[in-house]
Amino acid sequence: MVILENMSLQKKLEILSDAAKYDVACTSSGVDRKGSGSGMGNSLACGICHSFSADGRCISLLKVLFTNECIFDCKYCGNRSSNDIVRASFTPVELCELTMEFYRRNYIEGLFLSSGILISPNHTMELILETLYLLRVVYRFSGYIHCKAIPGADPGMIELLGWYTDRMSINLEFPTAESLRELAPHKNRKNILKPIRQIQLRRENSGIFPEITDKTAIMKSKAPVKDNDIAEIIASGGSLVPYAVESSGRRRFVPAGQSTQMIIGATKESDLQIMTVSEALYDNFRLKRVFYSAFINVNNDSRLPSTEAGPPLLREHRLYQADWLLRFYGFRTTELLDEKSPNFNVFLDPKCDWALRHLERFPVEVNKADYYTLLRVPGIGTNSAQRIVSARKSAILDFQDLKRLGVVLKRAVYFITCKGRMMYPIKVEEDFITRQLLDMGEKLPFGVDKDITYKQLSLFDDMNFVAAQKGYQSLAGCL
Repeated sequence: MVILENMSLQKKLEILSDAAKYDVACTSSGVDRKGSGSGMGNSLACGICHSFSADGRCISLLKVLFTNECIFDCKYCGNRSSNDIVRASFTPVELCELTMEFYRRNYIEGLFLSSGILISPNHTMELILETLYLLRVVYRFSGYIHCKAIPGADPGMIELLGWYTDRMSINLEFPTAESLRELAPHKNRKNILKPIRQIQLRRENSGIFPEITDKTAIMKSKAPVKDNDIAEIIASGGSLVPYAVESSGRRRFVPAGQSTQMIIGATKESDLQIMTVSEALYDNFRLKRVFYSAFINVNNDSRLPSTEAGPPLLREHRLYQADWLLRFYGFRTTELLDEKSPNFNVFLDPKCDWALRHLERFPVEVNKADYYTLLRVPGIGTNSAQRIVSARKSAILDFQDLKRLGVVLKRAVYFITCKGRMMYPIKVEEDFITRQLLDMGEKLPFGVDKDITYKQLSLFDDMNFVAAQKGYQSLAGCL
């Protein structure tokens, strides 16, 4: 282990922001909260997404680890205890001041905080709790906070953390308990699922904190909190005061819901297994998002798959497409995959692939089909389906109307009719339509088919990443 004494705050930030780059978290915030007027910041449900790194990931939060020290030795993790790397840790006050100063400069819209396991899960959670308590109560920060809870920590700490953060997440890591035991022997599935269930039940059963009483007085002093204050408060009965105040004056528990993350490509699970687990998480635990992280062999460990040719970004892309179909289009995993075809088509997106395997349902007449039938048509999304249903109340639609309504006709034209006719004479045959779709080409995630450097932009980068043939503007700075 490399130890540096008297490390500067900037050096800590460089180390701990880089150490957090494999946690996927930057989407819309999912919560609306106006500033109170007495503090700083707010949160908009449509906010957060702004900049993108070279491998296509969005950066808009101060995304850091509290510490990269860890007592666990997970084979896939760059911060594992057996790695000889520079270790660093913030203090709660340091992290609060960084967050506030970056927010004042409009570098960030919020904080994403994760951590290695320092000494024990409970000790680490106490430090995280102290940080969020300071941010919300002492520094009066009302911006967005996404925090990763520590599996194995005391349920009372999980409960307290939920009143200070907008979104919480606990990484599932792998789809199966067997893979978790193999690659993360210090972790177990029970310790991961237990807090996920706890958060779900708390949100569903009285997720509103009662009115403040004299016994739960807010700490208004701006003086730094001592290291043992949070532990003393918890020991005295958990009188930390939740902060996420709504207009009603009551407080909500994890208002933006919870999410999780699975690593893709480090183990042998099929897409069918992965999506089955995701579907169960949505159905049984009411998760807001399941994130899929393409595996990168950062440790060059011979026991893990090689990623010299690049991480499986295309597979990650297909999983996200299928995940969208589950959450917004009414699909089930068994419709998209089965034991005979357990993995997604490399060449076609899951919705097109499904449509080609069910041509008996097409073409559909857009002027008569119900909303859920329209959602099954490639090229028609949730917004365009809603517009079609609304527009046809006052008019009979044709193909030009569909184009104006946002339908992607280059895909949809093979599966729809207007006024009983297709746009062109088309053979409704699988081979013919497949050839046409493949000739058209699919817009894949930026960088999937190019030589790229898998490096996350940090707060200190100034990268001019240009894609001339696409006419993209160069990306200067990460935030």
